[in-house]
This record gives sequence, C-alpha cells and structure tokens, in this order.
Amino acid sequence: MRGVTASAAGDESLGAIAAANGFVFGAAAGPVIDKDLAYRELYTKHTRIVTTDVAMKMGTIAPQPGPKRFESADRLLQFCASNRIPMRGHCLIWNEWVPAWVKSMDATERRMFFDRYIEEVVGRYAGKLQSWDIVNEPFWPGHKAPGGYRLGPWYDAFGTDYVRRTFERAALVDKKTKFVLNEAQTERDDDVGRAVREGLLRLVDELKDAGVPLHAVGLQGHLQPRYPHDASRFADFVHALAERKVDIYITEFDVRDDTFPDDIPTRDAMIAETGEKFLNTVLRIPAVKMVIAWELSDNYSFYTDAAKKKNPLAERLPRPLPFDDANQRKPLWFAMARAFRNAKKA
Repeated sequence: MRGVTASAAGDESLGAIAAANGFVFGAAAGPVIDKDLAYRELYTKHTRIVTTDVAMKMGTIAPQPGPKRFESADRLLQFCASNRIPMRGHCLIWNEWVPAWVKSMDATERRMFFDRYIEEVVGRYAGKLQSWDIVNEPFWPGHKAPGGYRLGPWYDAFGTDYVRRTFERAALVDKKTKFVLNEAQTERDDDVGRAVREGLLRLVDELKDAGVPLHAVGLQGHLQPRYPHDASRFADFVHALAERKVDIYITEFDVRDDTFPDDIPTRDAMIAETGEKFLNTVLRIPAVKMVIAWELSDNYSFYTDAAKKKNPLAERLPRPLPFDDANQRKPLWFAMARAFRNAKKA
C-alpha cells in the first residue's frame, strides 16, 4: 500500500485549489520525506508552502554542546528550493523541548546562549524563509504563572521579556522574513482557551507598542473535539487579532479523533465535519491567509507516533489528516477543498 504514488491520490492539488481561491495551503514535513518517495510526491503535488517539523527546533539544532546541527533543516530547504516551494521555520524559541545541557546552565550562561543562538540560527537562514515562528506557545495557564505564561528556561532567564527579546534579536540579523508569534489552544471555548486568547491579544498589543517586527500570528488549529468550541466567539477573537494589523496563519491543522467512534467511515465523516466547520469560520476572515496541515498523511501524524508508542499493537490508530496511510484522499481532504472554494477571496 505504501508504494501508491501521489498521482493515484487524485488529479486535483489541494494547494492549487487553495491558491485559486486566495489562500496558501501547505504542510509540515519531517525527515521521513527523505525516505518515503511516495509521501514526498504528496508535498510536491499538494503543498504551496512547507513548515519544518522538528528540523529547526533547538533539540535538533543544538542537542549537545559544540557545533550546531543544521543538516536536517538544510536538506528540507534544498528540497523546497528545488521544487520552488517556500519554507517556514518552526520554531526559534520555545520553553519546551530545550536540551538538558542548556537547562543546566546558570541564568547568566543561559542568557548569553540565548542571544548567540538566535543570532547564529536566524543569521544562517536570513532571507531564505517565507516566515519564522519566532516564539512558540508563550502561554499555558496550567503553569499558574502571572498572565498565564508558560514556564521554562527562557521565562526563568528573562521573565516575560523573553518574547520581546527574541523578536528584537532576530530582527537584528534578518530584515526580510515574516516574523510569527505561534500559539495553541485558542480554539477551546473553556477556561484554558479563553485565558490563552486573552493573553495572546495582550501580548500582541505589547509587542506592537514596543515596535517589534510582528507580521503574523499563528493559530495552530490542532482541533480537539473533546473540548467545547463556540464558532461565533472564536470568530470574534480572530477578528480582534486581525484588528491588530497582523496576518493570521493556521499553522498546525489537524483533527484529533480519539473521542470519535471506532468505525472508520463514521469517524472520517466526523473528522471532516469538524475540520470543515472550523475552516468555514476562519477562512471568511480576510486576515487569514494560510492553512498548514501538521503533516499530510495519517501514518506520519504525531498523534499516530504517540499512539504506537503507547501500544505498539493498537488496532485503532489516529486519522487526523487529509490523506490516509496509503496516500489516498479522505473525507477531510474534500472538506478542506470545499472550505477553500466556499471562502473565495474577492
């Protein structure tokens, strides 16, 4: 089944459908595209932008002291360049997935490393990326920090100023790339989601007031039907973001299906309905320019990785993405296509 090529997955390109209606569609890509040729064809056929999955995270670039490891990011950049697909960087600074050797530094050492790391990494890719997720997920109310911020080594070193500092340091070495503030959980219409929305709007105002180069806000779009979602209130929030004069990207789109029935046709229909309703809401807001799936096929979803690690013999595996593990289009693919067409920009 894995040998099925992209041409067998249908003649239409989701990227082309999105582009014809005024949007950019793409996907995150992990190192697996170096090995799985049929999967790689899905990217050359369907994506108009590619986001790095783990290739540009600190845990990949600086897993231990010594020279940085740029090989994975450079390979993906070469793939994108050879296929004339723009690439997004994800993510420069995040309070999670920081290597242990960096966490073990004292505060002074960590501050010095922070500045040097940003200068070196951003400098290497300056002008080569469409956009950079400069700071990822600054908020997590569960940590009980003032303002709902996510705790971690950069928060410990700088307080909340680490966000502004990251953007400012990156801007010293890259004047061309669009800088993005990327956040999760905003789709949730519960205490967590509302707190993240409130914090994100406040932070965007603070960055704008400080003159920081903030060009777009990324809303991840990991849809989780286990949590409440109110389309009207979410649209109000996205409109409020747009009023801050930033573009809006849906940066990590997929649909978590663990609360849906086992039956695959039923589950796929519910996944498609969830995704389409969400996209019908956000794509009608003019500031929303881009939708990026978090990988393209189910077998390479991070949800699938987690499920296999939890139970290698599991018969039910997640189906959160537009293609199945044989690279065939699923109901979610068609739902996304309809949403792009229904929201055509004038």
